[in-house]
Amino acid sequence: MNDDESTIASDDTLSVATAAADRIDAEETVDLLQSLVRIESPYFHEDEIARYVHDWLDDRGLDPEYHRVSEPDITGYEGHNVLARIEGSDPAAPTLLLNGHVDTVEIVDGWTEDPLSGRVEDGRLHGQGAADMKGGLAAAMAAFAALAAADASLAGDVLLAAVVDEEGPYGLGTDQLLRDGVVADCDMAVVTEPGPVLDGDDWENPALYVGARGRFLYDIEVRGVAAHGSTPKQGRNAVVAAGLLADALSRMPVASHPLLGEGSVCPLEIEGGSETLSVPESCRLLVDRHVVPGETTESVIADAERVVEDLDLDADVSVGLRETPHPDARYGPYVFDTDEPLVQGLARATEAITGDPPGIGYFRSVGDFNYLGHRAEIPTVILGPDGDNVHGAGEWVDVDETVEVARILAAGAVELLS
Repeated sequence: MNDDESTIASDDTLSVATAAADRIDAEETVDLLQSLVRIESPYFHEDEIARYVHDWLDDRGLDPEYHRVSEPDITGYEGHNVLARIEGSDPAAPTLLLNGHVDTVEIVDGWTEDPLSGRVEDGRLHGQGAADMKGGLAAAMAAFAALAAADASLAGDVLLAAVVDEEGPYGLGTDQLLRDGVVADCDMAVVTEPGPVLDGDDWENPALYVGARGRFLYDIEVRGVAAHGSTPKQGRNAVVAAGLLADALSRMPVASHPLLGEGSVCPLEIEGGSETLSVPESCRLLVDRHVVPGETTESVIADAERVVEDLDLDADVSVGLRETPHPDARYGPYVFDTDEPLVQGLARATEAITGDPPGIGYFRSVGDFNYLGHRAEIPTVILGPDGDNVHGAGEWVDVDETVEVARILAAGAVELLS
């Protein structure tokens, strides 16, 4: 194919991509978003919203199916992801995964209105989970339905996964996708989390996030010696030792990465002691550790053990990590090159839909994208509508960006799979 023929082919694909995006109805997308926000769905309690997503897809003839998620040992959790697939014409062509989670955090205190209102004002839709990430989920669902209805002649498949428990401790929904081989044929993934509000930099949409830090959670046991509280010097206070250790860990050196920046350490919880007049003999310390490529389970534990040794605490300390359902259930860091076909295809689609090239960003926290990008080694991009007050009272998502992301996803799928 000569340059002129290549340009014609590219223009034809772009035209089909734009036509697929034009099938997305803004009002219907916002209605879908409102319906999702009005369903209370904290992690581990997603049955109602999973049924809604399933029925919405089924009503449009998209053949959804439930995918069982089970974790009996630590949480006792039982739930269901919702999956649907558009089959392409060429089994050898790549498969694109659209991943969005249906759950939210628990409704927080401080709301001055119904946290499930879905109220729209000044271009913002309000409600717990509106930004994280029912806006992104609505965009993925709307894009998927538009692609199924469009005459796009896709060569590759599109797999939609509406997953449970992203906000929970282990990301059990996407974890189950990997463990059951559901995404084994996926060659690229888009996770529709809200990027700009959470990335720690000053990016604005349109933006594609092509990497993310990873995370470990220290679970540290501190043991002292009990004594009567009126004679504290006769004991060894585990709570005091844990406090000193928490402070030292928060200041310990961490690794850095040229794209992801520095790692971070944040003590989260000290649990121990009681109101009885006794020197606390035991204490548990939980500490968040965000990491960059090159940091491993072994190095992270060794770092904390060096801090303990340097402190020479009047206590016995055992450094460990939070128990997980299986050894692979950890959020590893990852970075993908900007010349990946996924990134380039989404960039072309973004510019076609918005008129602006996207920024390229790197995510500071963790989520299902870590399982896909690090553990499954699937090229993964985070692309979602922006908002604010994520996990807090007054959470909102940008309505126009929700529709815009849906249009980019539809156009991007055509660009990548035609």
